[in-house]
Amino acid sequence: MTVITDKQTKAEEIKNEANVLFKEKKYPAAVEKYTEAIKENPNVASYYTNRAFCHLKLESYGYAIADSDSALAIDPNFTKANYRRASANMALGKFKEALKDLRIVSKRAPSDKDAKAKFDECAKIVRRIEFEKAIEHNEKKRSVADSLDIDSIAVEASYDGPRINEETKKIDLPFVQALIQRFKDQKKIHKKYAFMIVLAIREYMMEAPSLIEVSVPKDGQLTVCGDVHGQFYDFINIFQTNGFPSESHAYLFNGDFVDRGSFSVEVILTLFSYKWLYPQRLYLARGNHETDNMNKVYGFEGEVKAKFSEMMFNLFSETFNALPLSHVIEHKIFVTHGGLFSRDGVTLDEIKKIDRIGQGQPGSDGLMCELLWSDPQPEMGRSASKRGVGIQFGPDVTKDFLDTNGLDMIIRSHEVKEDGYVIEHAGKCVTVFSAPNYCDTVGNKGALINISPDMKLDYVTFDAVPHPSVKPMQYASQFSGLLGM
Repeated sequence: MTVITDKQTKAEEIKNEANVLFKEKKYPAAVEKYTEAIKENPNVASYYTNRAFCHLKLESYGYAIADSDSALAIDPNFTKANYRRASANMALGKFKEALKDLRIVSKRAPSDKDAKAKFDECAKIVRRIEFEKAIEHNEKKRSVADSLDIDSIAVEASYDGPRINEETKKIDLPFVQALIQRFKDQKKIHKKYAFMIVLAIREYMMEAPSLIEVSVPKDGQLTVCGDVHGQFYDFINIFQTNGFPSESHAYLFNGDFVDRGSFSVEVILTLFSYKWLYPQRLYLARGNHETDNMNKVYGFEGEVKAKFSEMMFNLFSETFNALPLSHVIEHKIFVTHGGLFSRDGVTLDEIKKIDRIGQGQPGSDGLMCELLWSDPQPEMGRSASKRGVGIQFGPDVTKDFLDTNGLDMIIRSHEVKEDGYVIEHAGKCVTVFSAPNYCDTVGNKGALINISPDMKLDYVTFDAVPHPSVKPMQYASQFSGLLGM
């Protein structure tokens, strides 16, 4: 006969409170409640998988893996823990690890068609990655840019969209304005012009260092934006309400232009067009989602293939590899997508010399990875990342980096915030996130930072605007369900 203790009863009550918070999408509060339940009774596997699901929603994939491990330590046959761990590894682009758990889930539930479909999709990705590696090993991979013959691509007479002058091979402001309107109308531009735009930016970025010095226009301002994640209509709303890029109004977009939102092609082609038009007034930094593994999972690869072709995606991939990793504004403000490093003493010169193009994809450690993936924490020192990649860094780490390099503050992005931005580390570390109502579900505001020539920072918040009825991650195949979308 099983005796139910007071602690077990209390733990169940707390777990039920956590479940209510989860249904209300109050994920941080739910995490706290599940943690309380675990303290009362640490021997229930489902408490850990419930908390893991919250961590998935909060993109804390490292924590979700740890909770899944704890659940399986209690009950090795608890299939839900394998599913949660597969979800977290998939979110991190660790497809082989995810496949191990999906194989277990499939075997234990052979009649579950959804589990089988996800297993098959993951297996297909793993096979493709292995095939691509084998090809690279056996022969030098030829650049897509080098294999493209743009002049041979014909533009049909029936095409009624904006055109690039094929003699000058230059764009002008009317072209960009027409491009934006065409995208608003949910129409594509011709593939020839899309290739020309991406090629122009690739060529420009290939010559740039990994860290770019930025100045504020003397007669205007510089606007720093965080993640926009393919939310084209919210992205364009930034320009409509805050001013379009121009010679007197510079913009710096701090990574994660694509994925999740299903208008990522429209966002990136608009940004690249403005970069081509105003190379010294539109700045782009690579985010952790400008990488192949993320694009396979979160929709950008599928979207590009649906709207254009696999060759177009491969060209985007090459171009993302060439994007700079960081910017410094007026020798005072360091701007990067994720954050700081696992060691002290990193200099701007070191960052500038990172061979990002040679490295290509960022890997799971090193300076490039940490710039794209790290997050601040309120505690001093460093700790393992909640995401499972990069690190978490405290106020002392921020201070050391700023002191080492003679800087005043850091602006980074990478994390959704309820009010669109958060100021931490005694005002020295600011997070700005520019995708309001993230994934159509979070309800957060977006934010941007306007910086004047005298280096005053003005924080502006904004709400989401209506968009066509296309759901987030529309092109993410089987994985949107796996990731709890």
